[in-house]
Amino acid sequence: MIVSDSDAPALLRPPGPLEGTGMGAYLDHLSAERGLEFDDHRALWRWSVAEPEAFWGSIWEFYGVRGTYDRVLGSSSMPGAEWFPGSQLNYAEHMVGTAEDTDRTAVVAHSQTRERRELTFGELRDQVARARAGLQRLGVGKGDRVVGYLPHVPETLVVFLAAASLGAIWAACAPEFGARSVVDRLGQLEPTVLLAVASYRYGAKEIDQRDELARIREGMPSVQHTIGLDYGSHPVPDALSWDELLAEPGELAFEPVAFDHPLYVLFSSGTTGLPKAIVHGHGGILLEHLRLFGLHFDIHPGDRTLWFTTTAWAMWNITISVLLHRGTIVLLDGNPLHPDLEAQWRLAADERVVLFGTSPGYLMSCRKSEVVPPRWPELRQIGTTGAPLPAEAFDWVYEHLGPDLVLNPFSGGTDVCSGFVGGGTWQPVYRGEMAGAGFGHDVAAFDEEGNAVVEQLGELVVRAPMPSMPVSFWNDPDGERYREAYFDTYPGIWRHGDWVRFTDRGSCVITGRSDATLNRGGVRLGTAEFYDVVEDMAEVADSLVVHLEDDAGGPGELLLFVTLEDGAELDDDLRGRIATGLRRNLSPRHVPDLIAAVPAVPRTLTGKKLERPVKQVLRGRPADEVISADAVRGADALPAYREAYRPS
Repeated sequence: MIVSDSDAPALLRPPGPLEGTGMGAYLDHLSAERGLEFDDHRALWRWSVAEPEAFWGSIWEFYGVRGTYDRVLGSSSMPGAEWFPGSQLNYAEHMVGTAEDTDRTAVVAHSQTRERRELTFGELRDQVARARAGLQRLGVGKGDRVVGYLPHVPETLVVFLAAASLGAIWAACAPEFGARSVVDRLGQLEPTVLLAVASYRYGAKEIDQRDELARIREGMPSVQHTIGLDYGSHPVPDALSWDELLAEPGELAFEPVAFDHPLYVLFSSGTTGLPKAIVHGHGGILLEHLRLFGLHFDIHPGDRTLWFTTTAWAMWNITISVLLHRGTIVLLDGNPLHPDLEAQWRLAADERVVLFGTSPGYLMSCRKSEVVPPRWPELRQIGTTGAPLPAEAFDWVYEHLGPDLVLNPFSGGTDVCSGFVGGGTWQPVYRGEMAGAGFGHDVAAFDEEGNAVVEQLGELVVRAPMPSMPVSFWNDPDGERYREAYFDTYPGIWRHGDWVRFTDRGSCVITGRSDATLNRGGVRLGTAEFYDVVEDMAEVADSLVVHLEDDAGGPGELLLFVTLEDGAELDDDLRGRIATGLRRNLSPRHVPDLIAAVPAVPRTLTGKKLERPVKQVLRGRPADEVISADAVRGADALPAYREAYRPS
């Protein structure tokens, strides 16, 4: 283990060699075509943000985007940046490969509902062409909305690409969503075509969603055609079948669209009220994902990737883009922990993936359960997102999987369908830190006065436009909701809502959402650091912390809620050990005023803890005003929080 200096965390992996990597090939391109040379990744990053037109133009050229353009940036104002004005392209055209890729494997699909399946690029192209023809027979054209109530299966990918090829707009919800959540999301778009399943298996359990699907169809009167997948035990009633949609051969063609033409709509978590409907464009997603998987995740033709997700999460939209580099997507539909905690590791090893993507919670669970993951020679990277990755997870990964692996935690969001910060083969891995800002992303930490700060917590901001910033919000014609979401705090600067600390080495640590930050006695602490300490205890399965401020200026109340492992009890001994651990690892200010056991931690359907809604409930707001029950998991535990805080 290498240590850079006495104050820095351990350097677990130095920058790797460039030979044979996508980054190495890109640097060779910059040298040959533009006469540019860079000594290290920080020098490349500084150029990429200082010269955004040169950088993003080089991405277009290096990856051979099909289309022409006059200039890269027509306007760099935020919001309202104008990328590649006058260009015409289509994202789907770049996803399906060419005749040269016909026999290369595009998709490997594992499911707890049916047998393993594979699609070559040739089969993918044929199915996209057939689905495109089927959608055209249903009257779908440019600008129409096609939506899915679908699992993580090849058909979802096929119909999305078919819709995109026509210039139609895609959106999806996973079939575990309840009807209200689906209608709140997809209904905003007034879709004309719905694709759906009526049942599926989750582990060993059969899930019957026929009643929910009926309510969804009733709640979206704009739908003129429903297409049912033969998936699970129950067919979709009164629907065109998937085989009927694909019955006739079709032309594999791609409607040329503007750079900012809507590709798909993603939705915010929507804990209460209608979720934000975030519109992403063809060109922005294409360039952003070419950069992400080429320069950061180092995907080459034939490389297999596995990153568990559902169709409701932006990670679905991100991970499918490995096809842009002719990589192979390994899909997993169902319960990712079935039949046991090691199932994903076995699948990744069996499929010989080079990139295994997962969550910090999964890695920490494996560590706590003393899982010994398999090793296989193809594995080059482990990616994580969704929450900060504790330093102990870094130790566990490098202890079991060796020093050459790139552990690549990255952070971004639904808002940009990518990551602002992350690593790659050319960047070092420091214990407990993300490698730094992504190439082409002018990311910094701002203090309350709007000054960039280093080595202290600040608001994560983006100071220059990124191509994949949203085109707009749906039904936000004057852009007011868009501006309020990102640009109200620092005009002309994107504020993301995360607390981040950048080091003088360029690496960074995200400590949690800025609206959930704890502040006692003027000391700020992100919730992620709190959870690292508490959830490292064997008895604690999950936890949630909130700070109720004192309007009179006092210290307020710090409240810690824990869910316990089976057989554990929250007695005085455990309370004392939790308090001691927080005092020793954080500070005396962060010893809770209350430690209480609750049956569950409420989370969004994509796994984010709901600190702010719980705080509002404890302040006295009715739960149904704060949380839409079928848009979250664990909503039925909220009365236990109130009871624990104000016992009767």
